[in-house]
Order: sequence, then C-alpha cells, then structure tokens
Amino acid sequence: MFFHVVTTTECNLQCRYCFGETMDDFDEDFGDFELDYALPRKADYPVEALNGFCQKDPDCVLTFYGGEPLLNMDFVRQVMDQVSARHFMIQTNGQLLHRLESKYVNRFHTILVSIDGEEALTDHYRGKGTFRKVIDNLKLITANGFNGELIARVTVMEQTDIYKQIMWLLDNSEFSFSSVHWQLNAGFWGNDYGRRDFKRWSQESYIPGVDRLARFWADQMGQKGVVLRLYPLLGIANSMLLDKEPSLMRCGSGWINYAIQTDGYITPCPTMWGMKKYYLGHIAESHPLKLKKVFVQNTPCRDCDILGVCGGRCLYANITKRWNDQAYGEVCQTVRGLVNAVELELPRIRRLLEEGKICLSDFEFLKYNGCEIIP
Repeated sequence: MFFHVVTTTECNLQCRYCFGETMDDFDEDFGDFELDYALPRKADYPVEALNGFCQKDPDCVLTFYGGEPLLNMDFVRQVMDQVSARHFMIQTNGQLLHRLESKYVNRFHTILVSIDGEEALTDHYRGKGTFRKVIDNLKLITANGFNGELIARVTVMEQTDIYKQIMWLLDNSEFSFSSVHWQLNAGFWGNDYGRRDFKRWSQESYIPGVDRLARFWADQMGQKGVVLRLYPLLGIANSMLLDKEPSLMRCGSGWINYAIQTDGYITPCPTMWGMKKYYLGHIAESHPLKLKKVFVQNTPCRDCDILGVCGGRCLYANITKRWNDQAYGEVCQTVRGLVNAVELELPRIRRLLEEGKICLSDFEFLKYNGCEIIP
C-alpha cells in the first residue's frame, strides 16, 4: 500500500493555482461536506504509531507531502529513522532540498519536484526566483549522490504551451529531466472556471500539444530505442500493452494509495483533507490492508465508455463536483484527447516491439508513485 504522509499544511510559496485561488475562493460553499478546519498545522501523532501502522504491511510505501513537507523537516528525519517502509518518496517544491542532509535525500526512491517548465513560466506561476532555487538544489542533490528517480511535476493552466514546456524540461542547458508528469489545474475550485478560458485553451493549445508530444514520444522509440518517462503517456500505454483489466483510479486514491493527515486520520487522498465523511480510520487503530475502498460515484465518470482506461481522473473532483457538468465535460475531452493520442501511436509502438527496437519492460514503472497518470 501507498500512503501520502502530510507532514504539514503550511507552505513557503504562494502559487497562482493554489494559494492564489484559495484567496479568490476563500468563501466557497462546500455544500453538504463537513470540513475539519482545525487540523494541526504539523504532524501531531507519535512516530511510533506510524511505524506500528506501516509494519502491518510489508510493502508499505510512504510519500512525504504537504503543504511543503520539508517545512517539517525534523518529522521527515524521525520517520526515516524510525519507520520501517519499503520505500520513501517525497513531493516537494524543491526550495528546501539543500537543507536536508544527503543521508536522507539519497534514501528517497523518488523525488517529485514542482517545476512548470522554463524560468519565466515557473516564476509566473510560483513566484520570482522559484525556478532558480529549484534548479540549484537539484544540481546540488545530484552532485551529492542522489540517484533515485527525479520527476518534474508540472502544473498546467492556460499560460502553458504543453508541448513547448515538456520539451524544454527534457532537453535544456539548465537541468534536463528523464521523467516528467503534468497535472491540469481543473475542477478543484468552485468559482475559477468563470474567470478562465479553459475550453478554448484546451481545444486549441493543450490537446494539439499532447498529440505532438505523443508523436515525439513514439519517434524517440524508433530513432533512439528509448521510452521516455512521460508519465501520462507511459501510464496509459502500460495499460494498453501490459494490463488488460479495466483500471481503477489511476493514481490509486481510495483503493491502494491513501493519505495520512496531520492528526493521524486516514483519507482516500491528500486533497480530501478534513472531509469527515471520508475519514477511514486512524493509524493508531487501523490496518493498512483492511481500509475501506472509495470509488468514483457520480456521472459522467460512472457511466463513461473510457472509464476502464481513465479510471475516473480525480476522486476529489468527481465527489465534490466543483465545476458544473458542462465544464466537467470539457475536462473529460482533454482525457479523451490524451487517450486518443496514445492509441494513435500504438500500431507504431507494437511494430517497434516486434522489431526489437524497444521492450515491454521499457513501459514498466513503480505505479502509484505520486503521478496521477491522467492529468
């Protein structure tokens, strides 16, 4: 099982798509959902309780999460010193990586670091100077021996040219990534759709950009024999080539990948913090292998013809329905565009497999590693 360990709800950045939208929608009505706004700002339970919980599952994987998880660095150290886990991972904005000792950094199986592409775009979304600090810290940790998987985790909005920014991350003079994931900022807030231009951008920029990326991805297989870890493409192709069973929620939320709040209560995913209706127990009393499963409940996901490939995209978005049905449908079109882009390249990919240019094992990866797969 996989667990996002929320070390703190605090963050040291004020990004446009997180802090900014919180400020715009601070008075948003969550309807029938009773939210607990009194959660501790930092993890407030004994590390021994987390260890006892994790020891019940020999394949327990812990991903430090926030807020910015390294704002509670002492807790990260304590967990890594005292908890028996198969792997440790972290999702971080990268601003504090230089402060965590190499003996801890180098034990991470995977680091997902938030960076949205080129300097100008990253700083536009995240604040001036953010890009430079991330790059400097990544150069530092790799020089100091980190050799796990380093994933650029990109948040995408209307200012993003998806093809241009992903291509830059793969090959640039600053710091090139071998693994990239991107996530659409869509459907998480209740009032933002009306002030955005999502439909036009998604149809005219995003979906065509994903098509270009899929063609480039397959080109690299034929020209260099390399299957790049572009996770939205990789994850879908993995299912189409290797897994013939319908997929559940692709990120694992609600069935194999849960979150542990700062008070020790367990929720289906970290985005569902404070949603009391979906509390699934406390680490001091629960068994990691016996947690209740939570699946997509609402249309259009429940009745969709590509649910077995998509998995429902986002459990939180499906349950809360922050965007109306029309807007939600526009997000679904981006998913269909992504799936279609991979399907169009499958004949070429299968031919390359038959020719021995690439191998099926090239499409394998550690699933539920924090990449949602469906952006």
